[in-house]
Amino acid sequence: MKHQKLETTPEISKRMSHVKLKRNGVETKLAKALWHKGFRYRLNYKKLPGSPDIVLTKYCIAIFVDGEFWHGKDFDYRKEKLKNNKKFWVEKIEENIFRDSRNDVLLKNMGWIPLHFWSKDVENNLDECIKEILEYVSYQTSGKTIE
Repeated sequence: MKHQKLETTPEISKRMSHVKLKRNGVETKLAKALWHKGFRYRLNYKKLPGSPDIVLTKYCIAIFVDGEFWHGKDFDYRKEKLKNNKKFWVEKIEENIFRDSRNDVLLKNMGWIPLHFWSKDVENNLDECIKEILEYVSYQTSGKTIE
């Protein structure tokens, strides 16, 4: 899907230049917490669809830390509030949502478990995120299947 070009101003260009796509603070926080729990992982693993932020290869778990804006948290509500370049952002974010869903299907078909966490959830509830990951690791080591 090809979307329209973003109309930029010097202010928007400056703001966008500060957006980090890999190894941001929230991803690092989650990765370090997993390391302290004894897990070894790969970062931005390009061998899997979507290049997951953190991959527990031993357990076939692909972890994504998604930004609320870029990946469309509560998007039906939020898209109505967009003011600048609305058409561009709606197309861009819907494209991201579609790509995330497609990558999840590909990962599941390969026998992997895709887990998604919103960056604010990792930031504010790190222990809950780790607890959820540990539950999936437990399922993987028990041989049970997860739907």
